[in-house]
Amino acid sequence: MPAIRVDDLTKSYGQFLALSDLSFTVEEGEVFGFLGPNGAGKSTTINVLLDFIRPTAGSVEVLGLDAQAHSRTIRSRTGVLPEGVETYDRLTARKHLEFAIDSKGSDDDPVALLERVGLADAIDKKAGGFSKGMSQRLMLAMALVGDPDLLILDEPSTGLDPNGAREMREIVREENERGATVFFSSHVMEQVEAVCDRVGILREGEMVAVDTVAGLREAAGSDTVLRVTVDAVDDDALATVRSLPDVSGVSLEGTNPATLIVQVDGSKTAVLGALEEEGVEVTDFSTREASLEDVFHAYTSGPNGAGEGKSEVQAR
Repeated sequence: MPAIRVDDLTKSYGQFLALSDLSFTVEEGEVFGFLGPNGAGKSTTINVLLDFIRPTAGSVEVLGLDAQAHSRTIRSRTGVLPEGVETYDRLTARKHLEFAIDSKGSDDDPVALLERVGLADAIDKKAGGFSKGMSQRLMLAMALVGDPDLLILDEPSTGLDPNGAREMREIVREENERGATVFFSSHVMEQVEAVCDRVGILREGEMVAVDTVAGLREAAGSDTVLRVTVDAVDDDALATVRSLPDVSGVSLEGTNPATLIVQVDGSKTAVLGALEEEGVEVTDFSTREASLEDVFHAYTSGPNGAGEGKSEVQAR
């Protein structure tokens, strides 16, 4: 049974169409990344899942239940870290956790939860004095109350330093290993790529692709970047590399030594061989696969999105 099923979801505000026939599923027990540019409809989708707003058309099921008819039951089984929600300045971290624990009817230990997010030392401090990162840790602790079946995390690394972001990723993995499904929306591509089983890319209210990161990379045609350090290179050698069938772009950094940055979707050795045949001495080289950020740009830039329609657009 899918943890989330969205079928032909449409949401309009007057003449503005926020979501258009959106369909996807999130399988039980997976970590699903939800990406899209600002204004793509990510927050609107999350608000519909939690029944904070009602759809114009379409249907949504969460944890096997109709999102509108059973919203209270769904929320009781869901932990939410919303974007932009502020803590209560005059309440301590302990009081925030006690409120969440009482609301969920659970028997969690506030100290244990705050230790888990690295905030135990501030348990009796008022949240009004918290930094953005501390507030984010507190909200994450509240989301973990009651061992939820579903975690919905909207920009969870906001305000966190690199150590905090790493700890957040570890918590996501731990929750997933426990059996929780995680719906993870973020602008930080490294975070999504590090923890997500599949990724959905939203563009102007429509899902343009759903797949693994590797599948998205392949479908978008995002090339491998080959960096080749040479003693020197002339125009003829550059022209030879540019003429190779698998090369889509070549740029040059420096002169002596020089570094060629080659976008190649195919044999890297062909590039190196072509340079050597031109009498160019290769002193070093390295490759980098297209990042999720590269793939995201391919699907969301331009009038139609470079990768639109090339991947597993309908979720499984």
